[in-house]
Amino acid sequence: MRVLVIGGGGREHALCAAISRSEALERLYAAPGNPGMAELAEIVDLAADDLDGLLRFAREERIDLTVVGPEGPLVRGLADRFAEQGLRLFGPCASAARLEGSKAFAKELCRRHRIPTGSFQLFDRPEAARESLREHPFFPVVIKADGLAAGKGVIIARDRAEAQGAVDSMMVEGRFGEAGTRIVIEEFLAGTEASVLAIVDGRTIQLLESARDHKPALDYDRGPNTGGMGAVSPARSVTPKILSQVESQILVPVVHALARDARPFKGFLYAGLMLTKSGPKVLEFNVRLGDPEAQAILPRLRSDLLATLSLAADGRLAESEPLEWDPRAACCVVLASGGYPGAYESGRRIDGLAAAGAKPGVSVFHAGTTRVGRDLLTAGGRVLGVTALGDGVRDACEKAYAAVASIRFQDAYYRTDIGRSEYEGAAG
Repeated sequence: MRVLVIGGGGREHALCAAISRSEALERLYAAPGNPGMAELAEIVDLAADDLDGLLRFAREERIDLTVVGPEGPLVRGLADRFAEQGLRLFGPCASAARLEGSKAFAKELCRRHRIPTGSFQLFDRPEAARESLREHPFFPVVIKADGLAAGKGVIIARDRAEAQGAVDSMMVEGRFGEAGTRIVIEEFLAGTEASVLAIVDGRTIQLLESARDHKPALDYDRGPNTGGMGAVSPARSVTPKILSQVESQILVPVVHALARDARPFKGFLYAGLMLTKSGPKVLEFNVRLGDPEAQAILPRLRSDLLATLSLAADGRLAESEPLEWDPRAACCVVLASGGYPGAYESGRRIDGLAAAGAKPGVSVFHAGTTRVGRDLLTAGGRVLGVTALGDGVRDACEKAYAAVASIRFQDAYYRTDIGRSEYEGAAG
C-alpha cells in the first residue's frame, strides 16, 4: 500500500513508526513531516492545512490510504474533500470533527444523550460570562475556549478574580483568536485524569491501550496547561471495570449519536476523562490520536496498525483481529524549549540523539525540529518525545529519563515527575 501520513509532530512520527512495521506497506510519505520522520518516510513539502495540495498529491501519487494526524485539516473538511474524489482517508468528516472543533457542540451532545460530563454554561458575550461568575458559588472553575487552541485553551481558575481574568483574556483580549470568541464555563471535576482512545469505523469500536497525559508545564501539575509534557501507558487507574464503563457509557453513545445525526464518525476517537468518585466523566473529546499519548501507546502495539486502519477506512473494522499489545509499560517524556507554552527561542542545536536512541527499548520522536546542513535544531515549543518501554511504569520512566539525560540543547526543559503518580504506592 502507498500511504500518506499528514502532520509533522511527535504524534505523526509515532504513527509513521507504527505503520512502517506493516508488511503491507509499499511506500510511505509524510506531509510536511520532520527530520525524524524522514528516516521512515519520503517527505512531501506540503503543509498540513494545504487541503488543495494534499488532495492533488494523493490523487497524482495514487495514495491508497491517507492517515491524518492533527485535528485542523479534519475540522476544515479534508476527509470530505478526499471522499468526493474517491480517495481513502482515515479521519472523520467535518461535521463529525466538530466534536473537537467546538467544545460547546461536544458538551451539548453529552447533555442531550446523557453522557457523563461536568455541568456547564455557554457564553458568547463577556458581560454575560462575568455576570455568571459574580454569582458562581464554587471555585475552582474551568474556563474553555470553544474552538481549537492547540491544547492550550483551558484555564483552571482558582478564584473569582482569576476566572474574570480568563474571560477577559479570551473574549476581550483575543488570546486564542477566533477560538475564544465563545467560551464554556465548566464545573471543576476532582479525580484522576486518564485518556481512552479507540479506532472507529462509523459503527465498530476497537479500543487502544489506556494512557495518562501530563498537561501542566511544571512538576506536580503546576503552571499553565500545555499540549502535553509527557504520558504513560497503561494508566493504572483505568481498570477493566472503568474501561468497560467508558466504552458503554461514553464511546458507544457518542458514536451512535453521531451516526443518528448523519455525521458518522470514522477515525481515532479520544476521550479525555476525569475518573471521579461517581465514575468516569468526559473532560473533552478529540478526533485524532493524543499527543503525547500516541508516543506512549503506539510503541506498545504489536498488531499491524496499517491493516487495522485500512479495514476501518472501509467500514470493515469488525473483520479486524483483536489488537495485540506488548505487556511492558511505556513512558514518554517531552523535552520542550525553555519558556514553553509562552515565548521561547528556536534554532538551538540538538546533540545526543544517537546515544539516547541507542538505549534498549527507547524511541526518540521528533516534534519540533528542523535540519540545517548537518545540524539538527529546535523549531518548536515541544521539541522531542523520548519514550521507553519497561517492566512496569517505574522501570519505563527510569529508562526514559536515562535517555533524556543524553540529549542536550540550550534552554531545554522537561518535567521530572512524568509517571510518578502512576507508580508511587504501587507495585511497579
